[in-house]
Amino acid sequence: MSDWKEIIDPDLLSKVTGDIAVGLDLGSRTGKGVLLAGGKLYTAITPTGVFMQETADKLLDKLLKQSKVAREDIAYIVGTGYGRIALNFGGIGHKIVTEISCHAMGSHYLNAKVRSIVDIGGQDSKAIRVDPATGKVVEFIMNDKCAAGTGRFLEKVAHLLDLTLEQLGTEALNADAPADVSSQCVVFAESEVISLKAKGVSAANIAAGIHLATARRVRNLVNRIGLEPDLVFSGGVSNNPGMTKALEELLGHPISRVKLDTIYAGALGAAVFAQKAASSSEAELADFALLKAK
Repeated sequence: MSDWKEIIDPDLLSKVTGDIAVGLDLGSRTGKGVLLAGGKLYTAITPTGVFMQETADKLLDKLLKQSKVAREDIAYIVGTGYGRIALNFGGIGHKIVTEISCHAMGSHYLNAKVRSIVDIGGQDSKAIRVDPATGKVVEFIMNDKCAAGTGRFLEKVAHLLDLTLEQLGTEALNADAPADVSSQCVVFAESEVISLKAKGVSAANIAAGIHLATARRVRNLVNRIGLEPDLVFSGGVSNNPGMTKALEELLGHPISRVKLDTIYAGALGAAVFAQKAASSSEAELADFALLKAK
């Protein structure tokens, strides 16, 4: 729990209303939630289960327990992410919004100057351009056809190196000669990792090489829409220090440091949309980019 004055960009604080609002980002690997109430920002996280409604209910229960907010006092809920389609919260008003719009809006509220976003999740990666005047999406491009460049790929490599996913990113920072991993395909990259291990290359150098190979795929996405500062890194992989370092090296641009773990950027954006939905007319809602009524 944090004061939202400490989290939200000062230029946008006046746009945060008093409505109690919840944003739920149901990713392919983890579900994230943000609740805005009484000047406070609450977060919750849980592994994504088979049934998305159960994951959403678990997140909501965690947020209500932390905040001591009564369920009936919630003004609005917005769901986003991989499992957003199946959500239902009974009598509480709720809508769904695409994850691209939510990551853009959440990043905008964390840094009002943001113009570019790299979002790497469990099953896809995206490059997004944002209008800094509104937080709306200007343009985006997505890789959801290949596991390379995603969190799932990093999980498989961590397993091959007998590391956890969290250890993989930290281990990469210890590299003194990152391995050259040239394959742009997960299957061939796995073969390369096994070959590098057999040659005695250190786990740190393999980890760094894998992060650079992943970052090269993301750079290709960014180059297709153009990189403009400021840059925010969001999504489930965004708290991986090895990937942050690799992206900064390859993009030649620093990633903006904000005051919230950006794995919650999508959930924050959903909560911001929920506040807008709670206080706007249907006609005004139609102006929200990519907003779809459930």
